[in-house]
Amino acid sequence: MSVTVEKIVSTMNAFYPTTLAESWDKVGLIAGDLSCEVRKIGFAVDPCEATINEAIDRGADMLITHHPLYLRGTSSVATDSSKGSWVHRLIKNDCALFAAHTNADAAGDGTAAAFADLLGLENTRPLDSNPDFPQLGIGRIGELPLTMSVLELAQRISAKIPQVPAGITIGGDPEKIVKTVAVSPGSGDSFLDRVKEVDADVYITADLRHHPATDHLWSSDCALIGLTHFASEWPLLPNLQKRLNAELGVESYVSTIITDPWIMRI
Repeated sequence: MSVTVEKIVSTMNAFYPTTLAESWDKVGLIAGDLSCEVRKIGFAVDPCEATINEAIDRGADMLITHHPLYLRGTSSVATDSSKGSWVHRLIKNDCALFAAHTNADAAGDGTAAAFADLLGLENTRPLDSNPDFPQLGIGRIGELPLTMSVLELAQRISAKIPQVPAGITIGGDPEKIVKTVAVSPGSGDSFLDRVKEVDADVYITADLRHHPATDHLWSSDCALIGLTHFASEWPLLPNLQKRLNAELGVESYVSTIITDPWIMRI
């Protein structure tokens, strides 16, 4: 039996309900004909020229990304804009585009859960619970099976996520021994107060700003490990692929193209 865009959309929405998305988010099908057959799916963090070209070059009928293409909306998809030209290329090549963003962040096997699994965290629970589904929510907190220093943990992370020019940063004492770990892939400095409340030894996140980070370190002994937005969220992709493969058995690939904006460190 053939698998259609509509079938994949309904399957993704069952795994990652749109009700879990933040009110400001734009998730779901961005471009595509619901009736079209899907023989190959690509997974990427960002919908951009590189990942869209890759999807078309690899013969994908659908590209599933974590980030939406139009998070802040648009009134035009004309080709005089970069994003408009990408939409036209997708349509001309019968390649649908779908995004699972904060609904995937909050899911039981979503962004933070994938990162927690990467570190082997035990007794995990949401960092910021969903009010309607307390077992779900943004971020995760859990315990390492074996204690290690902040530096050792950062080195372990470096070996498990894409290598990007911006690298990994550490705030606080790199020799501090940690057991309880909080993680929130993507922009996570809004949860700095929360990680202090849950007595985390270290907080792993991305897009940390100077003042929130320094205020946190001056008022807490919870260390910080700073990743790039892309690298922190990439571990979600194999989870998405695994779920859809088990359910639908469609051929797929996970993009390894680095889509961080930072291309060089000098």
